[in-house]
Amino acid sequence: MTHGPEDGVRRRPHVVIIGAGFAGLNAAKGLRGADVDVTIIDQHNHHTFQPLLYQVATAQLEPGDVAHQVRAVLRRAPNVRFRHALVTGIDRDRGELLLADDREANDPRAARDPDPPGRLAFDQLIVAPGAIYADFGVPGVREHAFFLKSVSEAVNLRSHLLRRFERASADPEGGHEGDRTIAIVGGGPTGVELAGALSELIFRVLPRDHPDLDPKAARVVLIEMTDALLPPFSPGSRRHAERVLRARGVEVRLGTAVEEVGPDAIRLAGGERLATRTLIWAAGVEAHPLIRALELPTTKGGRAVVRPDLSVEDRPDTWVIGDAAGSEDADGNLHPQVAPVAIQHGQAVARAVLARLDGREPAPFRYLDKGSMAIVGRNAGVAELAPRFGGFALRGFLGWAAWLVLHLAYLPGHRNRLGAVLAWGYEYLTHDRHARLIGEVTPSPAERTGRTGRVPTREVATRAAGAREGGARDGGVDVRTDGGTDDPADDPADDGKGERTDDDADGT
Repeated sequence: MTHGPEDGVRRRPHVVIIGAGFAGLNAAKGLRGADVDVTIIDQHNHHTFQPLLYQVATAQLEPGDVAHQVRAVLRRAPNVRFRHALVTGIDRDRGELLLADDREANDPRAARDPDPPGRLAFDQLIVAPGAIYADFGVPGVREHAFFLKSVSEAVNLRSHLLRRFERASADPEGGHEGDRTIAIVGGGPTGVELAGALSELIFRVLPRDHPDLDPKAARVVLIEMTDALLPPFSPGSRRHAERVLRARGVEVRLGTAVEEVGPDAIRLAGGERLATRTLIWAAGVEAHPLIRALELPTTKGGRAVVRPDLSVEDRPDTWVIGDAAGSEDADGNLHPQVAPVAIQHGQAVARAVLARLDGREPAPFRYLDKGSMAIVGRNAGVAELAPRFGGFALRGFLGWAAWLVLHLAYLPGHRNRLGAVLAWGYEYLTHDRHARLIGEVTPSPAERTGRTGRVPTREVATRAAGAREGGARDGGVDVRTDGGTDDPADDPADDGKGERTDDDADGT
């Protein structure tokens, strides 16, 4: 049967896409103008450019610079509709998704509403929910660490950092020993970029706001369990990144694992205690728990098992793309969870769906690796082209400039690009950051999912409300994830093991 977009009327094939990240949006764009009706569902009404979230957290960019309305992105796609909702499950027999609206996803009082969730019928289902951070079984990570997967998390981390300095300024001789110690776990590109941005904020920008504080009393500590930063890069680029960070005041701790995270300190392997009230976790991801809620078969890191054409075995109407997909290269290795893979997944699955509907066999997915890049700080970056494109590397100013140009090109929306250019130019000329604002926002559904490791259903939202009433941290309920690996060595998604884990924006 061919379903209509929402009313059940027989019409053109209805393709439903879960997730408005890089993968989901590129799938929708690939179906633009085709003889199908498309509905893209996301629990946020905006696409989040996750590679730049750390710049919101470090007061370089405003939230609006890294987020763009989904409806605006798809304005020129007349056959594509957007629905602001949360997918909570599936009725496979009826070919329908179970939905909760955005009010149910955000408001615990609405979670107590006895009305049943909505339903959305589909003929072809494209699943692109993204990923959440994996805790690898380390106690206390989900309760006490900060993550960077959503705008709300970036804004709340920024407010937390600035408040730590305001409190220290009010009482320079008092406070906790970990108030101005910031620990970052994970030495992949995300951890390196965040450490570089924090070093400039803390050692160059904030001292002018707080002249009564000793800058030397603040610390930025980057912790990596392997023996080098930036595992995907060449030894020369790794050494360059480490040398620049150390020169800018970052304490780089290599070959160091975290055994436990508490509210005021973390315990490192060997028993060492590091006092900190700000731990940022960037040590690898696992697939979004929606994969389990949709009852899909999984492989390492909770990623869905997919056929070479990205469809699910024995389910020709279901496809999985982006961070949640366990697609493999020619050697049987899982593809890295990075933005270029997600983009190419989206483009490929659009062609595959149309082929399937046309009675043709979809072509297998082939990932074209163009290279990797990371920014270390002002005038310092690394960019390496893949061997098939020459394999040469840019370091220092050239690597930094290449990073800026590429990320500006991928940033959606002319307003977003203009805002980023103006902010970057202002900071470069003045060594100042204009977005130093304290103002927490309500944790988003994506933030609650990352905190709990579960899809925020009615039950979870109700229990979260009870936990907040009891004084617990927002979202700090049901913190044990199901299906995540406990050993980082077993998880190919660990960005300390050579994959950038949070450069795409698949998260719904």
